[in-house]
Amino acid sequence: MATSFGAESTTDDVLQGVDLTGKRILVTGASAGLGVETVRALMAHGATVVGAARDLDKARRATTAALGGSPKRGSLELVELDLASLASVRKCADALVAAGKPFDVVIANAGVMACPFGKTSDGFETQFGTNHLGHFVFVNRIAALLKSGSRVVNLSSAGHRFADVDLDDPNFERTQYHPFVAYGRSKTANILFSVGLDRRLGKRGVRAAAVHPGGIQTELGRHLTPELIAQLMPAGPTSFKFKTIPQGAATQVWTAVVAPAAHVGGRYCEDCHVAELVNDPNIRQGVRGYALDPVRADALWAKSEQLVGERFSYA
Repeated sequence: MATSFGAESTTDDVLQGVDLTGKRILVTGASAGLGVETVRALMAHGATVVGAARDLDKARRATTAALGGSPKRGSLELVELDLASLASVRKCADALVAAGKPFDVVIANAGVMACPFGKTSDGFETQFGTNHLGHFVFVNRIAALLKSGSRVVNLSSAGHRFADVDLDDPNFERTQYHPFVAYGRSKTANILFSVGLDRRLGKRGVRAAAVHPGGIQTELGRHLTPELIAQLMPAGPTSFKFKTIPQGAATQVWTAVVAPAAHVGGRYCEDCHVAELVNDPNIRQGVRGYALDPVRADALWAKSEQLVGERFSYA
């Protein structure tokens, strides 16, 4: 790869000299934080962006503010998508399929983190249901719109190190609930979904990857108390520091439109590079082996289909 980027690279850094004219890109969570910055950066380089958000009024205000001081060559369409409601997910996906306009990239950016115990509209634990199952159904339902050569980027987190998925008790019906265990399960699921999707769609020339954006102070952390923040920090001496929002969004943009597809397909990326395998739970960097296990990915796929009552097969 000609140019090397890192933890401090921004969206503007990784997109320097990149022309996205003619590219159609979908971004979920286009109402705050990383989603809005991703929309801004892609549009500045000519992309046609479809921004999905639960609250369209909030998305309009946020994107209008972000685009107000930025050059924009592309265009933006906003669509309603509540990932905590499979009825909303299916309605949005079906409308996109009916419109028949293909995508070059889907960035599954939206999510929730470390919230108190709750359930989605369909009775799933909030974090697993929103972060994984909502995107699982949405992306699979619009898969027919993915061109050969397109990519799916699922936003995961270093928080996946807190827990593997629990396929026997995904909704904490028998397990004591802890916000970060639930978050870890959902973020591991995001990586395993990427592994499973990459293998299924790779024969069509579609690649999937997962990314960790880094630690960023956005609305995602609305439920974090000082005690929970302390649990997020690595053990022992650390040089950890929060990223800015443009730095945080850089890895998903890099993975989506800059890095070679074969380099990132089926992988987990952080700080604008493919992460190394690290199985020490006390080390924040890297990806845990259980999150890239193809057997585990297939088991999660089957369990997810069972939970949502829908099968997605690719010949």
